[in-house]
This record gives sequence, structure tokens and C-alpha cells, in this order.
Amino acid sequence: MYRQAAKISDLALRAHLIVHTACAVFGLTSGLGEPKDVTVDISLISGSALGATLALASAVSWGGADFSGGLGVKGANAALVVAVSQAAGLLCLIAMLLMVDEPLPSSSALAWGVGAGLGVGLGNYCLYSALAIGKMGINAPVAAIVSSTLVTLLAIWHDGLPAPVQIGGFALAAVAIWLMTTSDGETKGLGLAFGAGLAFTAYLYCSKHATADGIFWPLIAGRFVALFVFTGIALRSRADFSSVSSTSVRYMLAAGVLDAIANILFVFATRYTRMDEATFLSSLYPGITVLCAWLILSERVSRRQGVGIAVALLAIPLIALH
Repeated sequence: MYRQAAKISDLALRAHLIVHTACAVFGLTSGLGEPKDVTVDISLISGSALGATLALASAVSWGGADFSGGLGVKGANAALVVAVSQAAGLLCLIAMLLMVDEPLPSSSALAWGVGAGLGVGLGNYCLYSALAIGKMGINAPVAAIVSSTLVTLLAIWHDGLPAPVQIGGFALAAVAIWLMTTSDGETKGLGLAFGAGLAFTAYLYCSKHATADGIFWPLIAGRFVALFVFTGIALRSRADFSSVSSTSVRYMLAAGVLDAIANILFVFATRYTRMDEATFLSSLYPGITVLCAWLILSERVSRRQGVGIAVALLAIPLIALH
């Protein structure tokens, strides 16, 4: 365990370097400060606490990725946004692979990786399309609740019933969806948000199997296939590349890098805690997306929708508690 945790600490530092460099290239501010070498006493960190920390870190990264992708898709083709972000994520994963000594995994792991890549690609396509026509503060939480609930049902089937407090979290999640979807406020893109949740469920399930004996190779395989598929979709839909601004491209690239880092953090999290717990903690990412939309875009929602968002964000951590 200590060896794996030390490896995570090293990868975190390298991921920090990649984000810092990428932001400098794209003209963005990472907000992370200068990378510093940090020594952590791994013996003080329990496995479950480490898993929870990694899952929460993936939530922050995914929240930033969705916000960036949502800005990049404004006025652009969703398939093009997915293709560009997948390309950026692929380069990020390849850079990390070159820093570690990971042997080529089995063909089964690569196949699961392809399934995971198609799942996350389709999920991002649906989510970005939903964010382009609807509000970030509504559609992002709906996608998170759908995926986290379905993954938990799979975990119940495999590992048994959850704790009573988690069942209470499921009830709150249902109330949150009702509040957000039956409000008098703007609710465009909810169907796409539900579709994104279904696709993300497939991604989470496949990635769990794909990374059993490897991390980077399966994720790279998935990204490569997703890049090929969505580039083809973008070309077939005759996306107008010339109309995309340089600022939108920067947001697309940032979304891809953050998404790739979130994937790695989530994979490590599932090695230290139950998959459903890691899923619900990482599903806190809409809170980051909503916060960014409120602070940067001054996005407003109705009072009822605001209550629904608050209940959704409360339901997610409750389901992760024991």
C-alpha cells in the first residue's frame, strides 16, 4: 500500500507540472501556484481516507473540465469539442505514461479501456450538448446523480445493500431530481443530461475492469478510439472549424487535460475504497461546475432549482458515508 501511495504522490506532482505547463501554453491560469516537491508521511494516511481524498480530487478536476468544456461548446459543434478535448487528454496520458514504467496490459484490459473511452466520449458529447443549450447548474448535477445512482445499484447487486444513511441519500437524490426537473425555471437539455449519466455509468463500470492490471495503457486505448470516432462524427456533421475562436479551443484543451487527470485520480481511488463510494464522492463535481458558473458567468437559477441543487449536493456525500 505504501508503495502505491508513494507512486500516487509522485504522479500527483507530475500531473501538477503538466497542468501548470499546459495552462501556460494555452494562456490560462492554473491557480495551483508553482509546482513544489511535497513529502507526505504515507503511514499517517489510511486506505479509505486516501481513497476518499483521491475521489474528491477527481471531483475538483472533473468539475473544472465540465466548466471548461461547457464554455468551449458555446457556438461550436459538440462532437468537435469532444474530439479536441480527447486529443488533449490523450497527449496528457501519453506524457504521463512516458514518466512511469507500465508494461502493456492484457488484451482484455485494453478492450475494457476502449469501452470506457467510448463511454466517456459519448457522455461528454451529451453533457456538452446539454450545457450548450441549458444551465450548467441544472444539467451537470442531473448527469452526476444518474451515473452515481446506477453505479451504486450495480454495487448493491455485487456487494450487498448499503448502509441506512446511504439509502437516505438515495431518497434525497430522487427529491433533488424532481425539484430540478419540474421547476418553472429553464430546464433545457435534461434529456441529454440523463443520457450523459447513462454513458458515464458505462465508463465507470468499464474503467474499473480496464485498470485492474494497468492504468495508462487502457485509458490511452480508450482515448484513441474515442478521438477517432468523434473526429469522424465532427467531419460528417460538417462542423465549421473556422468559426471556432482561439479562446474556445483553449477551453476545449483545458477540459481534455483536466478530464484525463480526473480519470487517473478516480482509478486510484477505486483501489482504496468501494467503487460506489468513490463514484459518489467524485460525483461532487457539479458543485465545482455550479460554483464556477455562478462566480464567472453570474448564472442564475430559480429558487426551486436552487433548492434542488442544494439537495443534490447534500445527497451525494450522504451516500458515501457509513
